[in-house]
Amino acid sequence: MTREQTDSPTSTAAWGEPRSRTVTWHDPFIVAAGALERSGLETLEALRDGVLPPPPMARLFAMDVVAVSEGRVEFRCEVDESAYNPIGAVHGGLVCTLLDTVAGCAVHSTLPRGTGYTSIELKVNYLRPVQAGSGPLTAIGTVVKPGRRVAFAEGEVRDAGGATVATASSSLLVFPIPG
Repeated sequence: MTREQTDSPTSTAAWGEPRSRTVTWHDPFIVAAGALERSGLETLEALRDGVLPPPPMARLFAMDVVAVSEGRVEFRCEVDESAYNPIGAVHGGLVCTLLDTVAGCAVHSTLPRGTGYTSIELKVNYLRPVQAGSGPLTAIGTVVKPGRRVAFAEGEVRDAGGATVATASSSLLVFPIPG
């Protein structure tokens, strides 16, 4: 669906001028190496403070760490029409990614150096549509129950007016990062 359809009977001129958004990022292994030297909380603080560059995914989805403490994170996400689905709303996958991110980072904030995590399960409830004018979105992740092998977290996304647009619950596997 991303290629220009020049063989279509519909002229692309009828589509109007094309729009674009440029995404730039830094070497993701700088972030990974920096994370190996820090606890989860210290890593998230380094990302928030610009000591470590944001991961490429954060740049792609225009997400920033706003606040972090042990067991809680807050992210901001700028939304625009580049994330629209075919019915003219922000694709739920962007909101799901944001929820997965804050749930995971909330757990990350509780982990010692040398410990990683990955999502096992994520359940998302979409409560209202998101459009370009809905943002920026604020996402908050909190740890419900930390664990040595499995941790549990929740997330909530609110629009610029403070209305909750989606919630999630997540289970995450916790494991030592191989040295």
